[in-house]
Amino acid sequence: MANQPSDSATPKGEPWVWFTSLGLIVGLAMVVGLLGLVLVNGFSVFWAPAVPTIKLADGATHIGQLAQRRIRPGSLATEPRYERQYQVGLREVNGGSYIWVDEKKIAQESVDPAVLGLERMENGPAFVVPVALIDAKGVRLEASAASFFSAVQAEVGHAGEIREQLTDINRRQIGEVNAEMETLRIAQRRAEDRREPTQAIVDRLAKLDTRFAELKAEADEVTATISAAKLEVHDASGRALTLPVASLVRAWEPNRMTFSQRVGLFFGRLREFLMDEPREANTEGGLMPAIFGTLVMTVFMSLLVTPFGVIAAIYLREYAKDGPVLRAVRICVNNLAGVPSIVFGVFGLGFFVYVLGGSLDRLFFADQLKYNNNTPVFGTGGLLWCSLTLALMTLPVVIVATEEALSAVPRGMREASLAAGASKWQTIRDILLPASAPGILTGVILAMARGAGEVAPLMLVGVVKLAPTLPVDGLAPFLHLDRKFMHLGFHIFDLGFQSPDSDAARPMVFATTLLLIVLVVCLNLGAITLRNRLRARFKGASF
Repeated sequence: MANQPSDSATPKGEPWVWFTSLGLIVGLAMVVGLLGLVLVNGFSVFWAPAVPTIKLADGATHIGQLAQRRIRPGSLATEPRYERQYQVGLREVNGGSYIWVDEKKIAQESVDPAVLGLERMENGPAFVVPVALIDAKGVRLEASAASFFSAVQAEVGHAGEIREQLTDINRRQIGEVNAEMETLRIAQRRAEDRREPTQAIVDRLAKLDTRFAELKAEADEVTATISAAKLEVHDASGRALTLPVASLVRAWEPNRMTFSQRVGLFFGRLREFLMDEPREANTEGGLMPAIFGTLVMTVFMSLLVTPFGVIAAIYLREYAKDGPVLRAVRICVNNLAGVPSIVFGVFGLGFFVYVLGGSLDRLFFADQLKYNNNTPVFGTGGLLWCSLTLALMTLPVVIVATEEALSAVPRGMREASLAAGASKWQTIRDILLPASAPGILTGVILAMARGAGEVAPLMLVGVVKLAPTLPVDGLAPFLHLDRKFMHLGFHIFDLGFQSPDSDAARPMVFATTLLLIVLVVCLNLGAITLRNRLRARFKGASF
């Protein structure tokens, strides 16, 4: 009995320790599972697997890469039947890019080395058997020739260069001409209304019309250089098809590629995804406009919310007297953080866009309204109003974090500063703010993480499905706060719920989700790095 521990020495709370650790494990498992699902499905978009040829029991033949395998709906649990989904491409011929096949109806599955994979500007990919290549001069090269595939790649590469030239002509050069012509037309109407001379404007418009006609002729000439090249192919059923080379983005031989070639194609597709513009109703191509728009909006939102949040927190913490008014303000700030984001979107639309934007148009852009068919500049959705709306939504986060950081500064630092003769504002500016900077950045990090992923308010105040121009470019004033823009979060929503081809959009949904996560993590890592440097600089503070 003497050797037995007393009740007072018995450890207490061990079951709760195991229970809390179990909760941690479950939480980590959910996070890892979510990230794993997004990673696997996101990166699979860029990988090029082998493309089999399947023959069904009814004699039908299909060429396509395996997309997924599942239990056939309606099959018995004791004897499940499986079906496969193949991406067969040639949407204009097959009526869709994907088909479902019952595994029991597959009579034969083989890998034909002659199969050619093609990515196209329209109607999705194509998996075909090549017959011949006819170049722009009419020279025919049979698919049996040793140089056939290299010739196809050369023609596809040349077509890509031509498309870049066309983009530069149509978007940059003709866009600059159109912008100047619009400005001159407004000036001409204003001058006519005021009975001022307009001859100089008319002469300049005539020169711009001539320049516009020259650019259009140049674009037509460039287009003609690739319109003649064609690729003759057969589909899975043996039907003869002719595909214009101008519509091809990439060509590969999925059943002849080595592992290193597949890796090279993987990174080529990844580069396209990050640097190019979307196509095919955003289900293919790249996401550079959405990446750029999300980045600019998030950074601009952070620049707006940080000073207002810090100033409000300083007043509440250092200057406001304790009382019922202050307590009511704190309650409102805390409750504001729980308001649904769509409410902020409605407020942004009603106040920022209609009231504030409309007032700016009437004050500074009256000529634009009067002489350009009442077209608003700031009285419609844009980058500025999206950033302000999200700044207002994330303001409580910054205020609370800043107040906590200010309260964490040791009292001795305040008293030492005041004892040395510094005023209260000097103490706040030179002692409290630098010492609380890591805590303030914590609030900014949380605000960035929330603001970058919000979609609902942006749908009302400026985000669009496809924006032909970026909010930042080489034209003055360089940062165009009135422009609409693309956003990764809205892009995910549009692909997942508004796409006409849900099967084709699903892989892009995972890839875009992965990209949004990576972008938010990169922004947060930058802010965390700055916070850690500030924390190391002010080691005397308690955080």
